Amino acid sequence: MIEDVFVDVKDRMTKAVEAAKEGFATVRTGRANPSLLQNLQVDYYGTPTPLAQLASVQNQDARSLIVTPYDKGAMKDIEQAIRDMPNLGANPSNDGNVIRVSLPELTEERRKEFVKIVKGRAEDARVAIRNVRRAGKDDLDALKSEIGEDEIVRAEKELEAVTKQFIDQVDDALKRKEAELLEV
Repeated sequence: MIEDVFVDVKDRMTKAVEAAKEGFATVRTGRANPSLLQNLQVDYYGTPTPLAQLASVQNQDARSLIVTPYDKGAMKDIEQAIRDMPNLGANPSNDGNVIRVSLPELTEERRKEFVKIVKGRAEDARVAIRNVRRAGKDDLDALKSEIGEDEIVRAEKELEAVTKQFIDQVDDALKRKEAELLEV
């Protein structure tokens, strides 16, 4: 029973860490990366649609991306969605076949803004992990009548260790992303 609680807790904490890493990937560094547009929703015939379903995205060089729409009729919508995307600052241009997205050089002030955004996402992930810990503790407390209190106390200590391990993973990912953002 305790093992079932830990399997669930670890699974949910792993998902929180992965969500944080995906969130970090969408924050722009000095280099162009197709993952910047990963979560972009395009208004396609009145329906929000992920960009990945409408076009392919490739690196052209270090500061530009090429978006190739599958449907040329969606080009203006894709271009508008990229232009309106917060924290990107890109100015897309299209030649009728592809959309070229040139990313401006990051200033030091802008880099520090991005670091704040990444720190906020890391804190969100930590909160999610703590919420999973709280739910796991509640599940353990519900087992108190079936299992001895000593077992529950040991399991709670192990739960704290697991929580710390996952929070450390978020902190490590944050340090890497912060270093990447501040690298000129």
